[in-house]
Amino acid sequence: MRQDVLARCEPGENSLCLRRAAADDVPALAALFGADPVSAARGDSGDGDLADYEVAFTAIDADPRHLLVVATEGDGGPVVGTLQLSFLPGLARRGAWRGQIEAVHVAASQRGRGVGAWMIGWAVDESRRRGCGLVQLTSAVERHDAHRFYERLGFTASHVGFKRAL
Repeated sequence: MRQDVLARCEPGENSLCLRRAAADDVPALAALFGADPVSAARGDSGDGDLADYEVAFTAIDADPRHLLVVATEGDGGPVVGTLQLSFLPGLARRGAWRGQIEAVHVAASQRGRGVGAWMIGWAVDESRRRGCGLVQLTSAVERHDAHRFYERLGFTASHVGFKRAL
């Protein structure tokens, strides 16, 4: 088993591993983003130009407050999912830390198998383990299936988010 494995499902034919992403995962991650219509509309293409992804990966990987993880089929198998978990300090809520989940993607061929729920469950547990008072995420307004998914996992649509492109 790789040293960077964070979690493992039950052993067996359909075993999944969750591990820290490595630089050689960047092409697979770009392909996951590019295969998603919402991400593709924002500029993720997975077209082979990986320079921006590689710069971002290096920054994320170097910062201990960020974890970029991948779910793989078995130990060393292909990437089938990803998410980024960031740990944010804050003064609100009596100085509570927050776990921020971003960029959750599961390969289309793997949806409905529990990969996403397993990754989110790990992120919630890791946030709790690190002393966070809450875990939060955002989801694009057009992702109705994702909203139902997050609600099934115990998340509440509690805020309205705003973004401004720069």
